[in-house]
Amino acid sequence: MEHLKQAFLTHFNYEPTDSFFSPGRINLIGEHTDYNGGHVFPATITLGTYAVVGKNETQNLRLSSLNFPEVGVITVDLNDLEFRKEDNWANYVKGMAKYLKEAGHTIETGLDIVLEGNIPNGSGLSSSASLEILAGIIFEKMDGLTLERLDLVKLGKKVENDYFGLNSGIMDQFAIGMGEKNNALLLDTNTLIYEKIPVELGDHVIVIMNTKKRRELVDSKYNERLAECQQALKELQTELAIQSLGELDDATFEAHKNLISNDTLVRRARHAVKENQRTLIAAEHLKAGNLEAFGKLMNDSHVSLRDDYEVSGVELDTLVETAWEQPGVLGARMTGAGFGGCAIAIVANDQIDAFIKNVGEKYEAIIGYPGEFYIAEIGDGARAL
Repeated sequence: MEHLKQAFLTHFNYEPTDSFFSPGRINLIGEHTDYNGGHVFPATITLGTYAVVGKNETQNLRLSSLNFPEVGVITVDLNDLEFRKEDNWANYVKGMAKYLKEAGHTIETGLDIVLEGNIPNGSGLSSSASLEILAGIIFEKMDGLTLERLDLVKLGKKVENDYFGLNSGIMDQFAIGMGEKNNALLLDTNTLIYEKIPVELGDHVIVIMNTKKRRELVDSKYNERLAECQQALKELQTELAIQSLGELDDATFEAHKNLISNDTLVRRARHAVKENQRTLIAAEHLKAGNLEAFGKLMNDSHVSLRDDYEVSGVELDTLVETAWEQPGVLGARMTGAGFGGCAIAIVANDQIDAFIKNVGEKYEAIIGYPGEFYIAEIGDGARAL
């Protein structure tokens, strides 16, 4: 924070008045289920995005990110919030301001904002949603808005969907907006009903394994997977009265999969259905303290994402499959949308150093460059500091 305050003083010649933090997230299990009307099981982490803020006497936002010093200060007119590629990362802030205004809120206070994130960029730990919710809570406090947190979460999703054109679900923004220390959120993405479940790992920790392969979701096959699931759903709806794949159990899906026109669509839908069921069972295992059963479902999740949904790739598979071979590992899987980014593993405390060494060496030998490893601590959601 001192580093940010000093940068603010250098840029704007006065001291900031307010500071904020918005976390990243991991998803313990329940991947690519959120836009299929299923359940997800995310938790906020203590890595995230920090900001210091002050009011200026203009109708402009003046924005600086210490992660992108080469971009310099980006100036945004609060009366012109249309997407512009040259505005770079500032479009996430602009998008939140635009949709808050469209929702009837008054956003007219000129602000100077300096921010910095310690979420590895493009890592799949949700740096974009972290920034969206961060912008929302900054406007909420600095413009004196009265906002329900869930409304802010929904606007963050709208920025991804409508401003950036990515057909993602609500999991990332929900976890970041609603997260609580040492708890994961079992969220029904269909109803937005959720349950806080303590993450009690005893003598184990969650290790995040970063492929260091950036995944650019808008340019990836993410939207293609969504379209495939929608097509499979449409074909199932010729005989089943359902609104989403998340409404199906395994038996019903298996009895009706012949309605789906090709094998690729069958595999995509099968992942969505089975992953949703896995997530519900995994949450019960975690509540009961059965970490071994939870870990096995993590493994099954990765296999499904690798084989049926085809969103992992050689980097993620190398990390996860090497993790499975290590002593003291209860389970491992990719986390997030895939196509690069990160995986997670549940690792015994007394095996952490050996785990990082062994997985790291094999990954570098196969992929040709090193990965990165962090211990995931589960922290609180987005907030003013």
